[in-house]
Amino acid sequence: MHWRRRGARTTARAGGTLGSMTNGTRTEPDSAYAPAGSLGDAEIYRRFLADLFGVMAYGELSAFERMSSDARFSPTLHDRTVLGRLAVREYAHFERVTEHLVKLGLDPETAMRPFQPSVDAFHDRTRPADWFESLMKFYVTDAISDDFYQSVAARLDPATAELVLGLKEETEPAGEVLEARLQQALADDPRLASRLALWGRRLVGEALTQAHRVVLERFIGGGLLPGTVQGMYEAELKTLSAELTRNHSRRMSRLGLTA
Repeated sequence: MHWRRRGARTTARAGGTLGSMTNGTRTEPDSAYAPAGSLGDAEIYRRFLADLFGVMAYGELSAFERMSSDARFSPTLHDRTVLGRLAVREYAHFERVTEHLVKLGLDPETAMRPFQPSVDAFHDRTRPADWFESLMKFYVTDAISDDFYQSVAARLDPATAELVLGLKEETEPAGEVLEARLQQALADDPRLASRLALWGRRLVGEALTQAHRVVLERFIGGGLLPGTVQGMYEAELKTLSAELTRNHSRRMSRLGLTA
């Protein structure tokens, strides 16, 4: 997707390829940006955003439901409080995304519905056996989602990218909270290490499969990235997968686990 500043002669890309990870710099919102090309291009981009925010919204809603539900199995009241607070934060993210869908003139439920079967199936395939596996699942999937949406943000107009990236900017990021608790759990019971390492490998595989499905089936297969060659994007997805896997490996290393 290309972007052109109104009145400018040149057309610039809002980011790199899909597989390019952003470098942490922030793009300031600018309402002077608009999709280059015809009104048809603008409608395609609107459909793209409907799918993007649809899958984000349902992902946040699902995270809220599962986190709040699993909190009751917490071994301590402190853990239960922490997970409850993180669940509330997930619901706040859900509300921000659905509010944006409404501003775009879209119905949030309609936008979410296409992704409900695949997201639910992902959670059905990755049911935690206990609270510690549940904690690891939140840690792994939240981080991979962050990485994935950061990459997608490179293709968005600046104002929309600001919203996507801003959802994960917290004074106390969920990943840091979960990582600290997992480190404590592993220190208290080193026997958890092999089981959680194996569980983490399964989770990252399932999460990457889910990311591929969203991009290939909805964004490309659905015609939301026109003028592209599927083979090219499959190659880019391999690059993205490799980057996501490297990031996952670094996170596992911080826990003292083998990815």
